[in-house]
Amino acid sequence: MDYNIKQAIVRGETSLGIEFGSTRIKAVLIDNNFETIVSSSYEWENQLIDGYWTYHPNEMINGLQETYRQLKQEVADNYGVTLQKIGSIGCSAMMQGYIALDQLGELLVPFRTWRNATTGTAASELTEKFQFKIPQRWSIAHLYQAILNDEEHVTKIDYITTLSGYIHLLLTGSKALGLGDASGMFPIDKSTQQYNEEMMKQFTELIAHKDYPWKFKDILPKVYSAGEHAGYLNEAGARLLDPSGSLQVGIPLCPPEGDAGTGMVATNCVKERTGNISVGTSIFAMIVLDKDISVYPEIDIVTTPDGSPVGMVLANNCSSDINAWLCLFREFYEAMGLEPDMNQLFSVLFNKALEADADGGGLLSYGYYSAENITGLTKGRPLFVRSPESRFNLANFMRVHLFTAFAALRLGIDILTQKEHISIDHILAHGGLFKTPLVGQKMCAAALNVPVSVMSTAGEGGAWGMAILASYMVNKEQHEGLADFLTTKVFNDIEGQQVYPESSDVNGFAMFMERYSKGLAIEQAAVDHFVENWKN
Repeated sequence: MDYNIKQAIVRGETSLGIEFGSTRIKAVLIDNNFETIVSSSYEWENQLIDGYWTYHPNEMINGLQETYRQLKQEVADNYGVTLQKIGSIGCSAMMQGYIALDQLGELLVPFRTWRNATTGTAASELTEKFQFKIPQRWSIAHLYQAILNDEEHVTKIDYITTLSGYIHLLLTGSKALGLGDASGMFPIDKSTQQYNEEMMKQFTELIAHKDYPWKFKDILPKVYSAGEHAGYLNEAGARLLDPSGSLQVGIPLCPPEGDAGTGMVATNCVKERTGNISVGTSIFAMIVLDKDISVYPEIDIVTTPDGSPVGMVLANNCSSDINAWLCLFREFYEAMGLEPDMNQLFSVLFNKALEADADGGGLLSYGYYSAENITGLTKGRPLFVRSPESRFNLANFMRVHLFTAFAALRLGIDILTQKEHISIDHILAHGGLFKTPLVGQKMCAAALNVPVSVMSTAGEGGAWGMAILASYMVNKEQHEGLADFLTTKVFNDIEGQQVYPESSDVNGFAMFMERYSKGLAIEQAAVDHFVENWKN
């Protein structure tokens, strides 16, 4: 047992981050050296109810309590003390969506998550009205769509927020939201770091004829920047989080944030001209901008937790098709009477990509399991294409499937770098595709033509990033900015493995992208003509 850590727990020299992800609720308790003491998690799944993807409120509470119970038990098991005092707490959750509450704090409709694509009309009209892109997942798009649909609950609204803001409200009674998450509720004015007043006026005029009993500005959370105090754990919140009654009240909470913001913190990407990439079923890049840019359907404008503007490029498809092909190779392995080691299988096949022709030998792949917003495809059709002249071998096959995982993202990044001349000094990457050393980094560096780093902390996740934000609130020095705090204190001795783009790989990816862009007509034909109901 580490006596120093035990004493830190007893004295409350700790910070707790809780994050509600799309498939898991996770909690991380760190010390004042930003090291993880204990962590815990709770699996949960969204449900499609009455046409909306949602999570039941009881599941939110059960998951929160179970995650904290496990964390508390880990502290007791490992350090022999009961968790009673915590230095600071922060809550984060999947970005935006729509939570509407009445005067009693009750949900008027089930939580509508980021996954819902039901606000197309509202998002399009608001984008045109504001001359600022409003994505479908944003809270304002959900609210306006409910208004357009004449939904009964709108007249009863007292407060709207995001999931992170809702959990924060339950714990503190404070209607607060961090800048990063707030920037996906409604556009933020970077000069004031508050909601854009002109756009708020435009929206108020747009819905004036409805004569609702509320004023738009009054139903939004108050916006807080990173480092500010956003409330304190009250009696009801303490009993909600820890029904046993052990947890003390009065613990300060930092502004609640979205998972994109905590991801930026967890990868030390809040400075201008830095960015991070997160890969999984989807892939998105967050690039901290050093100037204003024009409106593009492919680029969302949000902010870091301390208010710097961020260009977000989100592609719906990334690693699903690669995983499907790896499963096919596993089946072959098993058919040969062998027992596969999946880690070895991934490693061997990924490393084959390093032996390939620079452009992938003339092969072409689209890993579109779902619609792809950046290329305008409305349905998913995973597709692999080659000509008789293509160099069809295992190395090229693997390289092309890794290349295509970054291809749609590259189209969005091109808008930033080529049309807007945004400079990106380096990218920090995290996600399962980068677990095989160097391979994913080399492919990503070739795709984006920037240095790509992977840090050991990238796997800690958003709950750790949220704990860092909570620690920043209570441990920062006077006038110490978030970027300086992260660089000089949190990440000062954390090593990252950086890979620089090689000219041959960059040129090879450019050849692949030319093939990819021209081949989108093939993908569209597959959407138009490949029958979905083949089982029938």
